[in-house]
Amino acid sequence: MIDPDELSARLATELDERLAEADAALASRYPGERPGRQPVHTAYVPADQYAADTAQQWGAQAAGLIDEHADKFALVVADADIIRRVTAKLREEPVEDLRIDFEDGYVGHDEAAEDDHARTTAHALAESQQAEPDPGPPFSGIRIKSFEKPTRARGVRTLTRFLAAFTEARGELDAFVVTLPKVTSTEQVAAFVHAASTIEDELGLAAQAIRFEIQVETPQSVLGPDGTALVARMVHASGGRLTALHYGTYDYSAFCGIAAAQQSLEHPVADHAKLVMQAAAAGTGVRLSDGSTNVLPVGDGDSVHEAWLNHHRLVTRSLERGFYQGWDLHPGHLPTRYAATYAFFRTSLPRALARLRDYTDQRSSGIADEPATARALADFVLRGLDCGAVDAPEVTDGCGLDAAGLRALARR
Repeated sequence: MIDPDELSARLATELDERLAEADAALASRYPGERPGRQPVHTAYVPADQYAADTAQQWGAQAAGLIDEHADKFALVVADADIIRRVTAKLREEPVEDLRIDFEDGYVGHDEAAEDDHARTTAHALAESQQAEPDPGPPFSGIRIKSFEKPTRARGVRTLTRFLAAFTEARGELDAFVVTLPKVTSTEQVAAFVHAASTIEDELGLAAQAIRFEIQVETPQSVLGPDGTALVARMVHASGGRLTALHYGTYDYSAFCGIAAAQQSLEHPVADHAKLVMQAAAAGTGVRLSDGSTNVLPVGDGDSVHEAWLNHHRLVTRSLERGFYQGWDLHPGHLPTRYAATYAFFRTSLPRALARLRDYTDQRSSGIADEPATARALADFVLRGLDCGAVDAPEVTDGCGLDAAGLRALARR
């Protein structure tokens, strides 16, 4: 008669040996969520318009727009506490992530002008980082031209010139990222990895100092010629440098043949692309960002009100679908970016805190949360803390955990 314990132990050892390679690959490819804060948005500024105080200028313009149309903003938000938080945010940290754009938003410049802007914006960004007592945005970077053949040389030239000048000016790369647009192949991803490694060696930078994000703007990046989800292969071809996948609303829609009037980050083709992106990035440590709206809050009061309503709705929609970051193209988008984000977190905060307390205290309640859900709840509260939607004392009072305890539970 067999000994069940001996048999199970022997099988377990054999299975460990058989699956060792698969276990190692899984741990390497899917390390879990990236630690640290994720910005709630990225503000894109054409390189020829960027200055060291651009973020402060955006904040002042956004606050001025609220002052000018206070009645309209109150109709959109209708919550005095959120309005207070938004105005404080615009004063203290108006832009969380800023991208200096050398691509679609940067037009009409010859080679010499782009060379010059690469140098001057690098110095300006370094100056912004070093400003006292109010440094610039906590996250920043540049968007270069794509690695498609017609623009490849220019993209690499701007990248190298910017980074050389930025390093010379003692700029910090810890929260800096390069946006690689219109990616159509895993070979382009591998090419960027090679370029980044070479630049690091030549400039004396630490290995992996140059990180990047992929802008998903073409159907080829979502669905490869063999029918596979190419974006998933791109994630794993990045050598650990990839920080995020950003959806490009208008290029992607245009490539799919969507009429201009129907192009939107809520169109079905957009939702399909983003669902594939979401599945491809899950567990890899690569984050997600939704795209932008080109409906700007400008003009008379009614036009501003309509644009604010649209933007507030779209930001809320993205948040509900797990896209915690999006693009903003105009200072007037900041009020509704923060208002929608704050409302999203504050509306669900009481229940999230109660569920966390029940989970950590091992108390029975109407919802049986599993460890994965508890991690998601902790991550939700941390995101609210990071952006200013939630205050630390109310979190500790509500669930008994401080930020460190939440990070431990969320594993980030």
